[in-house]
Amino acid sequence: MVWNDAPSHVCRGGDTRGLTFCCPPVKPCPVMNALNEVNLSPQEFMDIKNQFAQETRLGEGKSTCFGSLVWCCKTSKPCPLRDMTFREIGMTSEEYLQLKKDLSDVLHKRAENIEIPNESISALAKSFNITENEAMSILNDCGDDLRMALKLLKVKSLENE
Repeated sequence: MVWNDAPSHVCRGGDTRGLTFCCPPVKPCPVMNALNEVNLSPQEFMDIKNQFAQETRLGEGKSTCFGSLVWCCKTSKPCPLRDMTFREIGMTSEEYLQLKKDLSDVLHKRAENIEIPNESISALAKSFNITENEAMSILNDCGDDLRMALKLLKVKSLENE
């Protein structure tokens, strides 16, 4: 298998990598929580997936539920429409899973590139009596995870007391 540690579907408790297997967010479901977790709006999510569909063979599959393979589920879930599309276009499940893995990487890369607002950096610096450069450095060390930076600075402040 191409993607040995492919996650379960988000709607079945899978992690955010499983967003690659999600339908468009048209109703309240676990995809909304996963999108919040990776800081993507439903519209950004749909835009990223539609762009990926235009650039790859995941854009094929007009007879699938949502008009392209980009919205289709994992191959472990039976789906005659997806599988019929595979046969029609000569796509293997290995190619499909590789493209889905690539899409997952694109979704997470986009989510990682969301900038921390300057107000957050300023608030972090003021709250812990550090410079804004120190706050930015700590944020970078924490992978721009504001919550992690807060926890780290809280632990450091407790150690200094």
